[in-house]
Amino acid sequence: MRVMMIAGEASGDLHGSGVIKEIMKREPDSVVFGIGGDKMQAAGMELIYHIKEISVMGFWEVLQQLPLLKSVEQTMKVLLKLKKPDVLVLIDYPGFNLRFAKIARQTGMKIIYYISPQVWAWHPGRVKKMKSLIDKMLVVFPFEEEIYLKEGIDARFVGHPLLEAFTEPQGKNEFCKRYGFDTSKPILGLFPGSRRQELERIFPAMLGAARILMKMTDLQIAVGVSSILNYEYVKSFVRDENNIKLIQHATYDVMKNSDIALVTSGTATLETAYYQTPMIVVYKTSWLTYLIGRLFVRIKFISLANIVAGEKIVPEILQSKVNPENLAYEVYRLLMNQVERKKMSSLMSVIRERLGDKGASRRVAETLFSVR
Repeated sequence: MRVMMIAGEASGDLHGSGVIKEIMKREPDSVVFGIGGDKMQAAGMELIYHIKEISVMGFWEVLQQLPLLKSVEQTMKVLLKLKKPDVLVLIDYPGFNLRFAKIARQTGMKIIYYISPQVWAWHPGRVKKMKSLIDKMLVVFPFEEEIYLKEGIDARFVGHPLLEAFTEPQGKNEFCKRYGFDTSKPILGLFPGSRRQELERIFPAMLGAARILMKMTDLQIAVGVSSILNYEYVKSFVRDENNIKLIQHATYDVMKNSDIALVTSGTATLETAYYQTPMIVVYKTSWLTYLIGRLFVRIKFISLANIVAGEKIVPEILQSKVNPENLAYEVYRLLMNQVERKKMSSLMSVIRERLGDKGASRRVAETLFSVR
C-alpha cells in the first residue's frame, strides 16, 4: 500500500507513528511518505517536510508563514501526481489539511481524516463543507461521531490514540532520586507547549510565577520539555537557575509526579488529566488571532480537559491575565487548598472514561486497508 500522510504538530507526529507501525505490521513493503516528525520517520515514513518547518498556529501567524505554506502545498501536490498514493491520510492540522483535501479531491483518490478538526468549536456550518472533501472521518471523541453522522459524513469513533502512548510513569521516589528532587516537598510541573511561539509567549510568565512561588514556598520546579523543541533553546529562558529542572523525553513522568501543573492549552491538558494531576490551563496568542477566534469559536472552554469533561473542572487563564503574578496566585491558592485539589483530581476520572478503549491506531490502519 502507498500512503501519503500529513501531520503538522507534535501530537499528530505521535499519533501518526502509531498508524504507520500498524500498517507496517500488516504489509511491511508498504510505502508511507509526507509531512511528519521524528516519530513518524522512525516508524518508517519518508519525510518530505518535517513538522518543525510548518508548525504554526493562529490567524496572524499563518499569514506571516503563508509563502512557505504555499510552497509546501505545491510540492505535495506534485508528489500526489508522481507517487500516486492509494490513500491520503490527514491528521488534525485543519488549516493546511482542509485546503490540501480540496486539491487531492480533484485526483479522485480516497481521503481519510484522522483526528477531527474541532468543528464543534467553530461555526457548525463548516461540517457541511467537509462532506464533499472527506471519504471517512475517524474521530477520537465519542461526541464527534454524532456531529458528522448527522451531516451525512461517514464517521467512526476509533478511541483516542493517547491511550496507546500512555506509559506507567516512574514512582515518586524513583523520579525524585533521578532528577534530584526532595520527596518531602511539592513539585510544580511546567508544560509550556511544543511550538516556539507558545514558548515565547507563555514560558516567561510560567517561569516568573515559579520564581515568585519559590520565594514564598518550598515548591520545586520541573519543566516538561517537548521532544520536538531544541533543548538548548528552552534552556536559554532559564539561564543558570539550577533549581529549575528541565526534563526532556520524560513528559509523563513529570505529569504524574507533579503535585500541581501549569499547562499550555492543547493535548497536554488531556495527558495531564489522564494522570489526574491538578492543573491550571494557560494560553496566550496574538491579540488579532484571539479576537478573530472569539468571533468564530462556539464553545465555553478552550482546554480539551474541560471540553471532554463537559464542564469546567480546571481553571483557564488567558491572554493579558497570563502574567507571573496571576499564575503564581492561582498556583498558590490551589496549593493551599487540598480539598479543591482532591476534588479536581477526582473529576478528571471522567476524562479517562471518555477516551474509549486502546487500539485506535490498529482501527485506523484497518480502515486504510479496507478503502484502498
